[in-house]
Order: sequence, then structure tokens, then C-alpha cells
Amino acid sequence: IIKVQPVGEYDKRVTLLTKERGKVSAFARGARRQGSSLMGVTRIFACGRFRMREGRDSYNLISASVDNYFEDLFKDVESSCYGTYFLELADYYSRESMSEPQMIKLLYYALTALTKPSLPHRLTRRVFELRIMKIDGQYDQEPPLSTAGETTAFTWKFILETPIERLFTFVLRDEILTELEECADRSLKKYVDRKMNSLDILESIG
Repeated sequence: IIKVQPVGEYDKRVTLLTKERGKVSAFARGARRQGSSLMGVTRIFACGRFRMREGRDSYNLISASVDNYFEDLFKDVESSCYGTYFLELADYYSRESMSEPQMIKLLYYALTALTKPSLPHRLTRRVFELRIMKIDGQYDQEPPLSTAGETTAFTWKFILETPIERLFTFVLRDEILTELEECADRSLKKYVDRKMNSLDILESIG
């Protein structure tokens, strides 16, 4: 689940990123009512299997079996902000009626990386940003900074070409990470036409 919105007094509208149909919005009737079986499973980060019924104008969520709630992300404000930013980027890039297996895999591994103390959130963010741009098809094949060093160029290529399950397995020296951040910011400015709301919150606590 990448987005949750309250509707009326007791309902929710959830946006899911699915393998088969891309981005899907569905109503969860009564999900805000105490004791509802949908209350606990209709929250952001929830990953699992969701059963929906297609209505006249929208889908209705019937039931869910959640495999991972990413509980650790709710325990730390910074981790939660990074995770919310990843969800917002996934919402920006995903489309309805389009299969999104690579984006789902990337999002899952990125959220998992946020729960590992050994991996800097700053690096996880840049890996996620660059790879999701590649999945979309609009990205820089090389660092868009003429002064970028060989190590940064190698890292850039590694992020673009390495299988997703092996992406979040390395760390960088601070000076290389800073250079990577500058390059990623340039690419985002070129290919993303709006700033994410969650990024404003993230930067305010940084």
C-alpha cells in the first residue's frame, strides 16, 4: 500500500502498487470502524496479498493477507520519512493497468534497507531514486556532473545495472556519497517535474 486516505466517517481509500495491474485504488469500506478486519491491514507500507472486487466505478477491498508491515519504519521518525518519500516516488512513477514487478521489487528492497542500521539512509535514498528513474526509462546513463570522479561513475553504473536484490549491499565514503547526491539531484531536477511533499518534511528534520 503506497497511499491511504480517509473517506467519510468510517471508510478508507487505499492505493496499491500491484504486479498485475500497476497502480490500483480501492475503497476499504468500514476500515476505520473499530473491530474491522480491514483496520490493521490498510496502512502504508503493508505488503502482501489483497483481494478486491471490481465495482461499477472503482475497486472494493474485501480482505488482505499481509506478509510484512515494516513495523520498524514506524518506530523511527527519520526512517518513516524516508519510507514515505519512497512511496510517494513510486506513486509518481507507477501507472494504472501496467505491470510493475520491477518497481515493486525495488520498493520492497529499499524499505527493507531502511530497517538495517548498517546502511546509511542517505545512500539508500540515492540508490532508490536512480534505479526508479531507470525503470521509468528517463535517466542519465552517466553522472550528470562533469567533475564526477571514477568511483562515482562506477557506483552510478553499478546502481543502474546490478540486479535489484543485490543493490542495497554496499556503503560509500562520505566524499563519494556527497558527489553521488549532487549527481542524483541534477537528474531528479531534469526528469521529475514536481517536488515530493514528503521530501520537504525529510529535509526539515535533516
